[in-house]
Amino acid sequence: MKKRILVVDDDAMNLMLTKRILEKQYNVLLAESGKEALNKMKGEKIDLVLLDIAMPEMNGIETFERMKEIAAELPVIFLTASGYEDDVMNAIRLGAANYLKKPFFPKELLKRVAKELEKE
Repeated sequence: MKKRILVVDDDAMNLMLTKRILEKQYNVLLAESGKEALNKMKGEKIDLVLLDIAMPEMNGIETFERMKEIAAELPVIFLTASGYEDDVMNAIRLGAANYLKKPFFPKELLKRVAKELEKE
């Protein structure tokens, strides 16, 4: 059975691009906001989350904190254009599994995802 990955990004183009990269190997669920992601987590079994930081209403850091309340051990890889040191440090401090800056190489994303899913 394919692992389930939730991709959270407020940019529809980023969602579709990431889905295309992952969908041959994984079941991919999409969410356009932190709130939508949290709702999907409550109704679906998720094996990994790819999470953007810069989103309106609820940013990725806040979304991650709330995700941990639902599934503390769920691996989260931040996939974001934000390269601010504070964002990177907050992600690490909160326990992010990894941090990948956009734009990214598809093979690099696949390798990091596979590495995290192997740990389960």
